[in-house]
Amino acid sequence: MLIAALALALAPQGDFTHQAYVKATNTGSFDAFGLAVAIDGDTLVVGAPLEDSAAVGVGGSQASNAASDSGAVYVFVRHGLDWVPQAYLKAANTDAGDGFGFSVAIDGDVIVVGAYQEDSAATLVDGDANDDSAPDAGAAYVFVRNGSTWSQQAYLKADNAQGGDEFGWSVGVSGDTVVVGARRESSAATGVDGDGSNNGAQWAGAVYVFVEDAGLWSQQAYLKASNAQLLDDFGGSVAIDGDTLVVGARFEDSIASVVNGNQTADVLNNPGAAYVFVRTAGVWSQEAYLKASNPTSTDWFGFSVDVSGDTVVVGAIGEGSASSGVNGVQSDNSLQSAGAAYVFVRTAGVWSQEAYVKSSAPDLADGFGAPVAVSGDRLVVGAVFEDGASLGIGGDDTNDGATDSGAAYVFDRSGTTWSQTAYVKAVNTGSTDEFGGAVALSGRTLVCGAIREDSAAVGVGGNAASNGAGNSGAVYVVTDHHWGAIAGCLVNPAGFLVPTGDAALGATVGVVVEAALLVDGVAATYWGVKSVDAGGCGALLAPTEELLLALVPAPTLLAFAPLVAGSATVSFAVPSDPALVGIQVALQAVLVDTTTFASEFSRGLEFEIRP
Repeated sequence: MLIAALALALAPQGDFTHQAYVKATNTGSFDAFGLAVAIDGDTLVVGAPLEDSAAVGVGGSQASNAASDSGAVYVFVRHGLDWVPQAYLKAANTDAGDGFGFSVAIDGDVIVVGAYQEDSAATLVDGDANDDSAPDAGAAYVFVRNGSTWSQQAYLKADNAQGGDEFGWSVGVSGDTVVVGARRESSAATGVDGDGSNNGAQWAGAVYVFVEDAGLWSQQAYLKASNAQLLDDFGGSVAIDGDTLVVGARFEDSIASVVNGNQTADVLNNPGAAYVFVRTAGVWSQEAYLKASNPTSTDWFGFSVDVSGDTVVVGAIGEGSASSGVNGVQSDNSLQSAGAAYVFVRTAGVWSQEAYVKSSAPDLADGFGAPVAVSGDRLVVGAVFEDGASLGIGGDDTNDGATDSGAAYVFDRSGTTWSQTAYVKAVNTGSTDEFGGAVALSGRTLVCGAIREDSAAVGVGGNAASNGAGNSGAVYVVTDHHWGAIAGCLVNPAGFLVPTGDAALGATVGVVVEAALLVDGVAATYWGVKSVDAGGCGALLAPTEELLLALVPAPTLLAFAPLVAGSATVSFAVPSDPALVGIQVALQAVLVDTTTFASEFSRGLEFEIRP
């Protein structure tokens, strides 16, 4: 029988912590790793559109730099506390200058990748990818995962593909639906499924919806703005959640404000707009036309968009008010391009603006709102050109000693009220790194890209201080779950501890053990979670359950479960004692073979007890 002992450490923690520092598995200068990021659960996707290898498809050689700026995408997965590489994705028609990975999105086991400079003249799905007669027409690629293996499932093109359309500039995926933006598509059509062959509105932009059925993809809809005009950049940003799709058009010109105003009064220069579409029984229609509550020329409202349920967030990186925080004064335009984000909510099909969001310390040209991400009641806004010199979480946001280092801001909603809960910087803040130029959010996990970060580290957890690969780029994983690795518990693990649930007073927390190795090949085992007056690694080894019980102080967290075929789940209740709030619990499984007394340790795991 195998038994697991675990250790308890008492140490208060803040609300957020850096969990991982991630680099490409073939780090190279000017690769722009982190220009696009996406995350769903324990899977992280990172685009590097300037990566140079000539590899084709999945898992090819990363060492050959024979296809300049062809681009690549990297997939990482989280086991317990550890992020590890899972896949290296390239287009099936890799070519120099395609920018594969400029945009990425993930939902479950489906990834979509945009390559807006791809050149084929193919149309629709799985056409001739080798006919490069339409420069920068653009393409998108769908990859699917079976087990832990990824493969390309579809090659998507616009049904009216033309050179220069930049199809794939933006992408999104939700379930069996993929959306692709082509910001420089030029038809004068409006609404849904109009005539896409009339190029009467240069660079008005368009969005294409594709759906999958039994592994086969087809185009479902061709979307245009209800007021399509030349140079609007409709499709410059897209996001989808279920049957709700939001599209940004940062160069749209109307003076309308808030929701469903006059779309024809084009008296401003590039204030921007966003459009909400909904699908009913397979048919798409425009539900709302969104504008800033304080539209001004060159605000670029719609530069970024995201949607979660009945909440839409729109970024406006050119907005210039000097207000800070949430719902401040919007009329003071003394900080050009400080940036803002706007939150809209839907009630019974009607949209309204809920919040006007600024950083805690806005400054000229911060670019706050360049990316936005929303999940439930949490919002993350990147400020790609912010100048703070602090490191990590919660530093001094007024010390502008690192030009264009970049930052990200976390906001949480209680009821209908939003408030800032974190100011996030890189662990190795450096000038011009542009941390926060891309953000993604899944549950309690935040991901930030920094495309101009310079370290020559490779993979996960390398030396962030080595600036030997200029503009190679990096990605940072941040969480407030406080599932953190324990120092010294990371060598030759017997397995991983994977947390489930939030450790609040009176709540039930689950911990899954995923055993990478079973001692002496024993498959039917037992393991447990217990607290002892010890910290870090080197937890007590106990040959019997009875001895473990004798060592546990009161009160205790204790549970046992059978470990069969390499994994098991154990759960325990957190006592309803307010004195426990803020306590950091450190766990580590020690797998003991009670026949031979051989043992193996798992990775260490930490969590914080919450109110």
